[in-house]
Amino acid sequence: MIIERLRPNVNSGRYPVKRAVGQSVDVIADIFADGHDKIAAVLLCRPVGAPDWFETGMTPSVNDRWHARFVCTELHDYEFTVEAWIDHFATWQDGARKKHDAEQDIAVELQVAARFASQAAARATGAAADALNDAARRLASSSPADERYALAVSDELANLMRAHPDRGLATRCEQVLRITVDRPKALFSAWYELFPRSADTGGHGTFKDCHAHLPRLAAMGFDVLYLPPIHPIGETNRKGKNNAPRAGYGDPGSPWAIGSKHGGHKAVNPDLGTLRDFEELVARARKAGIEIAIDIAFQCSPDHPYVKDHPEWFLRLPDGTIKFAENPPKKYEDIVPFDFECENWRELWEELKSVFMFWARKGVRIFRVDNPHTKPFGFWEWVIAEVRRAFPDTLYLAEAFTRPKVMHRLAKVGFSQSYTYYTWRNTKHELKQYVTELTRSDIREFFRPNFWPNTPDILPEYLQYGGRAAFIVRFVLAATLSSNYGIYGPAYELCVNAALPEREEYLDSEKYQVQSWRLDQRGSLAEIITLVNRARRDNPALHNTWNVEFLQTDNDYLLAYVRRSDDNANMVMVVANLDPHHAQSGWITTPREHLGIHAPQSFLVHDLISDDKFVWQSDRNYVALDPSKMPVHLFRVSRRLRRETDFDYYL
Repeated sequence: MIIERLRPNVNSGRYPVKRAVGQSVDVIADIFADGHDKIAAVLLCRPVGAPDWFETGMTPSVNDRWHARFVCTELHDYEFTVEAWIDHFATWQDGARKKHDAEQDIAVELQVAARFASQAAARATGAAADALNDAARRLASSSPADERYALAVSDELANLMRAHPDRGLATRCEQVLRITVDRPKALFSAWYELFPRSADTGGHGTFKDCHAHLPRLAAMGFDVLYLPPIHPIGETNRKGKNNAPRAGYGDPGSPWAIGSKHGGHKAVNPDLGTLRDFEELVARARKAGIEIAIDIAFQCSPDHPYVKDHPEWFLRLPDGTIKFAENPPKKYEDIVPFDFECENWRELWEELKSVFMFWARKGVRIFRVDNPHTKPFGFWEWVIAEVRRAFPDTLYLAEAFTRPKVMHRLAKVGFSQSYTYYTWRNTKHELKQYVTELTRSDIREFFRPNFWPNTPDILPEYLQYGGRAAFIVRFVLAATLSSNYGIYGPAYELCVNAALPEREEYLDSEKYQVQSWRLDQRGSLAEIITLVNRARRDNPALHNTWNVEFLQTDNDYLLAYVRRSDDNANMVMVVANLDPHHAQSGWITTPREHLGIHAPQSFLVHDLISDDKFVWQSDRNYVALDPSKMPVHLFRVSRRLRRETDFDYYL
């Protein structure tokens, strides 16, 4: 037997495929042999470490390609391979039918069939063995040939023989491929980023002040509350407002300048509270249905205890000073990076692993990792595997706005989700091309996108100049093109668009100062965010990223796409006006037959934001969107239109 191109396969099996609990894996292999014999094949799958394989029969399609599917039911890594063999009985049945149809003598052939059945009976037990022995006896008897032929080619005998095959000469694929299985939140989540120090409207916030935000965020539909670094902030070279080289009186500094006399990566900023306060926040959030994600930034302020206790972990310049971080022309004088190439790298790696372990023991299971692309891939592959062994439910979001292949490698070595280029994909062509790349290529086997329209570091020009409509469009697209998305919260809710001149950075950035957010301001997006998150929760079509299907529109400012659930029972359609300044209209092609709507059947589209309902009666439908009102439709599609009264249509 020849078994080739076993898939899904990442880097020839070097890295595992990614799935979440409850997701299926569609396995494909090219399987063939010399000659014209019939073939049988099974998919072998098991949790890693389990003694026995469970089997699923494979089905052939065109050109010697075979398929099978299994579901990852446990939070455990899986492995799979394929086994195949010549099915001599199926080959015999095929030949016997041809000879019978040609009116050739098949008396000897029936004796061969009897021998096959007798051999299979020896491999079977119980009722199956009895049935096969009976078939062998009848096939070898002197009964009329037509009766014996009917038995020999029957589906009943074929099924018995298939269940007890001769696999003595079976071939097993040399490759055994792995699947990393995460919990469902790796596949579907809504993130909200909040600086705890700005959680109070009257001064420096604390962990306790975050408690008041939990009910509001839960009601809005967020299930992950991401906190930027919560550790002590260094004093040396502390940055001031708007990244000023010198801090003014009372400036809190950047949270990413980690470490002071109060401790390092295993301590909390005393201005935020105590470790016990943090643990209480984690517990309260969990009761509200929200998980706390924290930032892991492997860098230090010059005041970090590591700098004094382990100077060998840092790179020193010829003048004896420790090299600070920089990304020319940017300089980060308040930060010094670790030297991952130092002689004591093993001790450094173990210490950094202990940081993850420390916070995991405090109840944190989601880590947003800052700039992972500036640390060794080998380190991430090792540390993520080590932590997952102790805490298999941990998830990791890679904040790596870098080159595509680097981002992909980080996903391969273990990161559960990844930031993306969505932040800068604005036109219809850009969005269709990028989302198609993420969802219709092999990238989907290991790379889970998490769409963020903004971050504390990034205020895109589209948001700077597009007004409130731009914020609505980018939010709805992020939340419905990807099953994982996030927003830098208060700034996005309130459509903050003040930027540094000619920069994609916030003016008066919260990275360098405390903000007093007034979240009840007029124009807040809270209501729209709530409606969209409710639609995400209630519609299974939005629970994974891989089912985006773009629709044809005759206006380049109109983007339209549908999402369908795995069972095809739920369908959502999004139509967005990408022009935040002008009303746009056009015709959308909704191919009814392709969508499971049989012409001339009408169908209902129900806007889950405005609550408007429209009956569409053809494959082409007209849409007009005015950004001064609402620049996007979020439709739930009903294939069947039922009438309750003469004037009341409902889903």
